[in-house]
Amino acid sequence: MPGRGDELMIVNHGFHATMTARPGRGDELIDLLLGAPSHPDCVVFLVCRSAGNPDIVSVTEGWTSEQAHRTFFATAPAQALVARLQPLLADEPRYADQVPVGGRATF
Repeated sequence: MPGRGDELMIVNHGFHATMTARPGRGDELIDLLLGAPSHPDCVVFLVCRSAGNPDIVSVTEGWTSEQAHRTFFATAPAQALVARLQPLLADEPRYADQVPVGGRATF
């Protein structure tokens, strides 16, 4: 993966979250996620929608470290995002911790 400058960014920590928006609010959820604040240590950020239910949205993130992920989510902008997500959700997100081992993405 290309990184900052010439250095190679390695993903050492990741997670996958699946969220169900309140009925008809999937577009709002996606817009909010796609407008999320970025961080240079988050080298993968992929938002997907279920093909069968537009209110089911998933996010896959890859971070350079678990500490970088924790540090970022303790910031005011990240906490504000989480607070704005809550009213859009029909239930609690389902999370799965992951350590990426390889792959490719082209958009």
